[in-house]
Order: sequence, then structure tokens, then C-alpha cells
Amino acid sequence: MIRSASFLLGLAIAATPAAAANYSAILMSPTSGRVIVRDITWNCGAAACQGATAESRPVVLCQSLAKHAGRIESFVVDGRAFTPAELGRCNASAKAEPNKALAQQ
Repeated sequence: MIRSASFLLGLAIAATPAAAANYSAILMSPTSGRVIVRDITWNCGAAACQGATAESRPVVLCQSLAKHAGRIESFVVDGRAFTPAELGRCNASAKAEPNKALAQQ
């Protein structure tokens, strides 16, 4: 009986979806609007862009936002800020003219 209860508990835990991580990005050229890239929808305002997803590759999410919105000043995942090296890797993908890209969406 205990084995079957443990087995069912294990199945329930395995079937639970991964918790979504919260992301925040401050753009070098602030903008407002919604940006949908990869596995995340960014809601951008004058202060920052916010989003949440269970995607487990924050650098890829940062790079995809930089491609569409331009250089990123800071990027935070669940309260942990990117290091300067991570931010540099992210901004290597940034578009030269970010506001035009968002205005066309």
C-alpha cells in the first residue's frame, strides 16, 4: 500500500508543470507595447519590460528581446541580475534601430 501511494505521489510530482520564471529587462531606449518573441510575451512600459515563462534559457530570451527591442541595460531573472558578461553576450544580438522594429509590429 505504501509503495503504491509513493508511486502515485511520484507521478503527481513528475506531471506538475515547471513553474514560470519572472523576467524583467530595462531597455537602453525605453519603449512601450507588447513584444512576443520565442516563448515569452514581453509587456513593455516606460520603466521596463516584464514577462514570465517556464523557458529555461534566460540568455536566449534576453538575446531574442535584444533582437527586437534593442540593447538591454539590465536583465533580471527571478531577482537575479545578469552579470556584465551575460549582458554583453545578450546585447551582441541587439538591433541597431530598436524603435523601428517595435513600431512595425
